[in-house]
Amino acid sequence: MTATTKGIDCAVPLTAEKAKKMSEAGMKFVCRYLVPASMAWKRLTRSEAELITAAGLKIISVFQRGKNDAAGGAVNGTRDGKAAFQEAKLIGQPEGTAIYFAVDYDAPPKDYDAIEAYLKAAEKELPGYFVGVYGSYAVVEEMSRRGACSHFWQTYAWSNKRLSAAANLYQYNNGQELAGHPVDLNDGLGNEGWWDTTMKNTEQPVNRTIDKVAAEKVIGILGALWMASSDKQVQAAAHYAANSLRDAAGIPRQ
Repeated sequence: MTATTKGIDCAVPLTAEKAKKMSEAGMKFVCRYLVPASMAWKRLTRSEAELITAAGLKIISVFQRGKNDAAGGAVNGTRDGKAAFQEAKLIGQPEGTAIYFAVDYDAPPKDYDAIEAYLKAAEKELPGYFVGVYGSYAVVEEMSRRGACSHFWQTYAWSNKRLSAAANLYQYNNGQELAGHPVDLNDGLGNEGWWDTTMKNTEQPVNRTIDKVAAEKVIGILGALWMASSDKQVQAAAHYAANSLRDAAGIPRQ
């Protein structure tokens, strides 16, 4: 069984005292919101990021205006990607880390195309950052299968007790209290894309100048791996890697 890391997400900003108490309670990360200044009540600031780091906690960034903005497709994705980029730079989030975008409703299959378009449009506005999605089991599974983004935060809500093999984070309980603060409880499952204020820029998203012929050769190998494996996680990773190479080499996605 993969070891998990305990953490929380919260809308209300943390104080230094509460961050310290959460760390003492065994939490290792905090998920906080990148949002425009008009939503200041839940907005992550540089000063809060510094006190979270001082408490020994990592930060996971999530962008959310409303619950179902992703259903608006590419137009909303472009808008939110630009806003997330501005906020990330303002607070000093290092490149090579992730920004998750919330699909905070029980999205039906008819919305999947729009959600995919939303995530891909947001990614175009976020050079240097990896894009993730927060949502149900079905959303995580479908966006992973489509290669719509690279990071996945699954909520137990609307998931019928299923956990996607693609998940990097798992939100397993909402509406709790820790250190006198309203929180939701999460497990980190690996490759979460978190950061702190002491980090420098780390791994970068795929360079988009890869030779097309070389890319096609590697894509062929990844396709053979996908066909040979019955492991959904392996298939999802191969599919994502192949589409990343297609993007980098200017080859249409599949």
